[in-house]
Amino acid sequence: MLKRKWRLLLLATLPLVFSLNACAGQSGGSSGSRLDTIKSRGKVICGVSGQLPGFSYVKPNGEYAGLDVDVCRAIAAALFDDPKKVEFRNLNAKERFTAVQTGEVDILSRNTTWTISRDTSVGLEFAPVVFYDGQGIMVKKSSNIKKLEDLKGKSICTQTGTTNEQNLSDQMRQRGIEYKPLVFEDVNTTFTTYQQGRCEAVTSDRSQLVSRRTTLPKPDEHLVFDVVLSKEPLAPAVANGDSKWFDVVKWTVFALINAEELGVNSQNVTQLASSPNPEVKRLLGTEGDLGKGIGLTNDFVSRIIKHVGNYGEVYERNLGKNSELKLDRGPNKLWNKGGILYAPPFR
Repeated sequence: MLKRKWRLLLLATLPLVFSLNACAGQSGGSSGSRLDTIKSRGKVICGVSGQLPGFSYVKPNGEYAGLDVDVCRAIAAALFDDPKKVEFRNLNAKERFTAVQTGEVDILSRNTTWTISRDTSVGLEFAPVVFYDGQGIMVKKSSNIKKLEDLKGKSICTQTGTTNEQNLSDQMRQRGIEYKPLVFEDVNTTFTTYQQGRCEAVTSDRSQLVSRRTTLPKPDEHLVFDVVLSKEPLAPAVANGDSKWFDVVKWTVFALINAEELGVNSQNVTQLASSPNPEVKRLLGTEGDLGKGIGLTNDFVSRIIKHVGNYGEVYERNLGKNSELKLDRGPNKLWNKGGILYAPPFR
């Protein structure tokens, strides 16, 4: 009788065991990774601003360009050996996080600041920082506004759903400066309102202010304050809970940085494939199996650099000396060149 009871109990629990195993396979196994979905689809869907020169914008010929755009192209190069296998979707500041949460986009590469709340309650996983920035303020030179105190009682334009809105409130409250915030969802509306003189100042990341200044009718008539209101580490982000896809994004960014540090660029990457340097060999996949460890080919870094270039090339092309913005790299220099840009070794 006792044996019969145990047999009945075993039969009753088997369906539950199989059910639990199936669920574990769906959530923790590779079959549930967005990486596999992207490979099957044949392209990466990348959420960008599309309205910010230097980071992501559409050129007159209809082609996307910018630092954030090149990050997505680097991922496509790593996956498909083709940087064009990307679909870009323009997202404003308010809708960008929802697009990641719902799976509308595979990755958010949209001048987005890494914060604790976004890394937790919003459900994002941030890849390495691709641009270290800080918040600033821009005014018309003719206004004679030269410091924050001069903005007392004045109106300041900013975007909703950004860290800029809260940072401005914090800084002005700390200094006891009353002001009139004018908040908009759309970046174009924000800067158009400023251009029309409906607000005396506009605040955003300093890089964005420099970028948008180039789109104004008379850029030289506008001044970006020297004051920096905050830290704004800008990084790509993916949805929480998918380490396999996150690893690909993370190590693609690290590949751009490490390639620059080791002197590997788009012009010499083919030649350096036969380099005697063991670090270069591991980076380019001619030695070891580092690519296979994250679900890519061992030459995935070689693909990235061949098609997109290293971080230095990406920076200078979009933001630096070879661009209209001419932004000094500042903290975005390599760690051994006076900056804070740093990547773990490929080992």
